[in-house]
Amino acid sequence: MLPGGLAATARAQESHDQAAPPASTVGQASSPQPTTYLFFNAEEAAFIEAAAARLIPADNKWPGALEAGVPNYIDKQLNGAWGAGERLYRSGPWQAGTPSQGYQLPLTPAELYRTAIAAINAELKAKTPFAKMTPEEQDAYLHSLEAPGKDLGGVPSNVFFETLWESTVEGFFSDPVYGGNRDMMAWRMIGFPGAYASYYDLVEHHGMTVTRAPTSLGEDVHGHVHADTTIPAHLP
Repeated sequence: MLPGGLAATARAQESHDQAAPPASTVGQASSPQPTTYLFFNAEEAAFIEAAAARLIPADNKWPGALEAGVPNYIDKQLNGAWGAGERLYRSGPWQAGTPSQGYQLPLTPAELYRTAIAAINAELKAKTPFAKMTPEEQDAYLHSLEAPGKDLGGVPSNVFFETLWESTVEGFFSDPVYGGNRDMMAWRMIGFPGAYASYYDLVEHHGMTVTRAPTSLGEDVHGHVHADTTIPAHLP
């Protein structure tokens, strides 16, 4: 598995090469919109923004995770039901599981993020903070987190990296109603039409390319997307 910018490049290069960006996205890579954080403090937000920018980096055609609002998506998810672990079993016993058994830690997602990032910032306090590293140094540090064996205040680094990577991908490709995928830029990149209610007019058409612009669950009749990050990402 390739972490950091290499992972994003390997997984999305074909879409980057084939798709043509809309005029509204050109030149946005250097000017991500500011985020009002509800969960992350300033130091945590600096790490998340820098990490997201390396996990799915912008290129000369398309914005990346930072420009798509992925840090905002992660922040709002951690501040809500998912972050509180409302659907997690929390009664123990807590034992090391096998890879097929999935997440086995007693921490909620919010506790996992807060604990791991605090350990990372403490480790780098006397060195170079992650947000101030060069891109190459950031990629190398993300590689070190992906590898098992590093302890982040009781959180295995590979577990944190996997959670961070999954959250980044979710925020990049999910419906903008959840706070990420700003302007549906990820959907435009891969040619995904989004949440159209009906394809009745296309049922009898075969072998055609759907070229209509994407639409969001939170889009009104004027084309404005109204984010509602309190909507649960998973049905009960």
